[in-house]
Amino acid sequence: MGRGTKGLKQVNSKARTTDLIFDVGMHVGRDSEFYLKKGYRVVAVEANPDLCSLAEDRLREHVISRRLIIINEAIANYDGNITLHLNEQESEWSTIDQVWAERNVRLGTRSHGLIVKATRFSHILEAHGIPYYLKIDIEGADLLCLEDLASFDTRPKFISIESQMRSFDEFFHQFAMLWTLGYRRYKIVPQHKIMKQKCPLPAKEGKYVDHRFVLGSSGLFGRELPGEWLDIEGALNANRRILRIYRLLGYESFLRKPIQRLPRGRGIADLLTGWYDIHAMYSKGET
Repeated sequence: MGRGTKGLKQVNSKARTTDLIFDVGMHVGRDSEFYLKKGYRVVAVEANPDLCSLAEDRLREHVISRRLIIINEAIANYDGNITLHLNEQESEWSTIDQVWAERNVRLGTRSHGLIVKATRFSHILEAHGIPYYLKIDIEGADLLCLEDLASFDTRPKFISIESQMRSFDEFFHQFAMLWTLGYRRYKIVPQHKIMKQKCPLPAKEGKYVDHRFVLGSSGLFGRELPGEWLDIEGALNANRRILRIYRLLGYESFLRKPIQRLPRGRGIADLLTGWYDIHAMYSKGET
């Protein structure tokens, strides 16, 4: 059924594969479906077995053709088994990180533990090669992928990770890791406004598709992203401004609950804060 890495032929990890995208944190497969429409092959990683089954059924023709490979494993810093905290209200908040799971409880959600298979991200890179674009959205574990990527000579041309807004130190660490890996250009993309994105015509990545993004999608990537690429100073300054708003209105701020009690207060708070992805372009030694 296209799951797992066991028995797959290892490829030359030093070569970037231009028609390959990794969807790490597949969830229900919305992003994978978009990448497939644009003509890319996709390796999708998802720890939740129920979500893997749903995506496998919905995208079965691509699984059969091997254009989509679904890996039902959790990215961890070791191989074996690990507890996945399955969120019962917000499935995209499921996490292997105990700190994140406790945060989700404070935000009013419940979770229960499920033992799943864990794997190092390096094993997936060894089995499938270096993708053109690496999308990472695995609650609290994004940096594990960047750490493993450091042991490879070649990098994806583009990467996206979820921006951490709990402290300046956290998002500074994210940018420090990206810079060390050779990523020199950045865009900070508001994911709560993803429905406004439109695929450019002519296409700048893959094939053109008339695709409509829904809330929860990662959206456009690479050269199709709106806005200007920022240098490291510009990206850090942009995140500082967002962090100031988060401190006032973010999920765990002291003002959040009083505002949410107002008429339409929750919608206003969500609109002002939302959540953001960091997109990075590899440019060290490349034109």
